[in-house]
Amino acid sequence: MHGAAYFDRLVEVVAAMGDGDQLFFTDWRGDPDQRLRPDGPTVAELLSAAVGRGVAVRGLVWRSHLDVLIYSAEQNRNLAEEINDDGGQVLLDQRVRRFGSHHQKLVVARHPGRPERDVAFAGGIDLCHSRRDDAAHLGDPQPVSMSPRYGDRPPWHDVQLELRGPVVAALDLTFRERWTDPTALRRGNPVAMLRDRLSGRPARGGPLPSPPDPPAACGPHAVQVLRTYPAKSRPYPYAPHGERTVALGYAKAIRRARRLIYLEDQYMWSSQVAQLFADALRANPDLHLIVVVPRHPDVDGRLALPPNVVGREHAIDVCRRADPDRVHVFDVENHAGTPVYVHAKVCVVDDVWASVGSDNFNRRSWTQDSELSCAVLDDTRDPRAPHDPAGLGDHARTFARDLRLTLLREHLDRAPDGGQDHDLLDPADTVRAVSAAADTLDAWYRAGRRGPRPAGRLRRHDPAKLSTFTRAWATPPYHLFYDPDGRPRRLRRTATW
Repeated sequence: MHGAAYFDRLVEVVAAMGDGDQLFFTDWRGDPDQRLRPDGPTVAELLSAAVGRGVAVRGLVWRSHLDVLIYSAEQNRNLAEEINDDGGQVLLDQRVRRFGSHHQKLVVARHPGRPERDVAFAGGIDLCHSRRDDAAHLGDPQPVSMSPRYGDRPPWHDVQLELRGPVVAALDLTFRERWTDPTALRRGNPVAMLRDRLSGRPARGGPLPSPPDPPAACGPHAVQVLRTYPAKSRPYPYAPHGERTVALGYAKAIRRARRLIYLEDQYMWSSQVAQLFADALRANPDLHLIVVVPRHPDVDGRLALPPNVVGREHAIDVCRRADPDRVHVFDVENHAGTPVYVHAKVCVVDDVWASVGSDNFNRRSWTQDSELSCAVLDDTRDPRAPHDPAGLGDHARTFARDLRLTLLREHLDRAPDGGQDHDLLDPADTVRAVSAAADTLDAWYRAGRRGPRPAGRLRRHDPAKLSTFTRAWATPPYHLFYDPDGRPRRLRRTATW
C-alpha cells in the first residue's frame, strides 16, 4: 500500500543487484529527480548506480503528448537521457494508437543463476512525483501540478503488487515483446523524429540479454497477467488484433459476483463498462457494489473539467438505475479534511478474486492504452466466517479478503492488526459499516464540525450535477479524447470485448 512503501522496497531490491543482473521497467511518467526515500536516492540515482555495478538496465517510457497539454514529455525525456548518459538504455516509446498512451507500470528484476531472487512490481504507481505518500496521506513533498482542491501537496492513494515465482517470467516477456517490436519508436511524430535524429537517439532498442530460466513456484497464489493493447494500423506483432484480456478478465469475474464487488478506481468512467456492474446487480438481488473514487478530477478549469466529470456521471447513473440502494460510491479525505486523490486500480469480488494493476474502469484502459494488471486467485481458503460468501463453492480466499480488509481498515480508521474487523467480514455487514462511517462523518460536517472528528475518512461521493448545456458540449470530447475506443470495428459493432 502506497508509494512510500513501494519505493522503499524498490530501493532495497535494486541496491542488491549486481553484475550480470537484468532490470527492466515500463512507465507512463518518470521523474529523474523523484526521491524514493526522504533522503534519496532519486529514481535516476538508483538506476544509474545499478548500471555502474554492471546491471543491464532497460526502460520503456511513454514519449507523452506535448508539455503544453500538461503531460510529461520533458520529464520522461530527461529520465531517458540521464540513464542513457550513464550507460543504460531507456527508450521513449510512442508506438500507440492516436490519442493513446503507454500506461503500464512495471519493474522486473532478474538474477541469472539465482531465480529465487527474481521479483517484479506491477500496479498503479509510476516512478514520478506525487507518488511517495503513505497512510497518513499528507502528500509527497515533490508534488505534480493538480487541481488546487487537493492543496499544495496532493494526498495520493495507490497500490502496487510485489510478485515472485513464475509470473516474473511472464512479466519479463511483456517487457521483451514491447522492446523487440520492430516498429520505429517515434513513428508519426515529426517533432520527435527531428529531435531524435539531431540528438542521435536510436529509433529502436538494441539487443536484450537472454532471458533467465523462470523462477520456480514459491507460494499458494495463481497469478494471471492481464493486458490491454489497441488494434492499430501498424499492429503489435504480439497482439495483431489488439489484446483485451483486462476487459475479459474483469467481465468474467463480475458476472460471477453474488454478494460484494469492492472497487477502487481513479476514474470509473464509461457507461459500457458500468453496464457490466448494472447487469450483475440486476441478476443478483443480494449483490452490492462499493466504489471508492477521487472527490475531484486531477484537472480543473471550465474546458478541462466537464469532460472529466461527464463520464463518471454517466457510469454511476448506469449502475444506480439497476438499484440505487445497492450502489455505494465514496471518496476519501485525510484527517485534515483535504481530499485524497485515489489513483489505485483495485477490484475484489466476493473475497475470492482480486486484481491490482494500471488499468482504470473505462473504455480507454480496456481498449486504447497499453495496460498491465495481475489477477490473483489464492489457493488458501480463508478461515474466517463467512467461509463462502458467494454461495458458489468458491470459498473466500485469504489474499483477496486481506486486500479488501487492509484498504478498509485505513479508510475507516480501524486497527491495522485486524482486531476491529468484526463487521467487515460479511458483505452485508461491510456495507452497513462503511455506509454508517461515511454518514457519520458527513453529518459532522453538516453540523458545523462541532466536537471531535468521527473516525473514518470516507464520505459519500455526491458531486454537483452538470447542466444540460455543459453535458451536451462535454460529451463529444469525452468520447473522442478522454475515453476513446481502441477495439477493431467488428467488436465495436457487437459491443463486445
